[in-house]
Amino acid sequence: MKTRKIRLKTVEDLREFVQTADRCSFDVDILNGETRIDAKSIMGVMSLDLTKDLEVLCEGEDPDLERVFTEYAAE
Repeated sequence: MKTRKIRLKTVEDLREFVQTADRCSFDVDILNGETRIDAKSIMGVMSLDLTKDLEVLCEGEDPDLERVFTEYAAE
């Protein structure tokens, strides 16, 4: 299982991340404290505090998801 930290700054960033996660055949989740949210759920991701870095867990590898991780990597 891989863990990455990302920062989504705009609604367009959020949409691209969720759409990319949704195309993955494996689980992609976001940890928010003790809560685990399905990264494929736009409503779930929209409910998060996007002013903070998001910790993303993924069960597999996908080149498009890796590109998104690089593009939105938390600084």
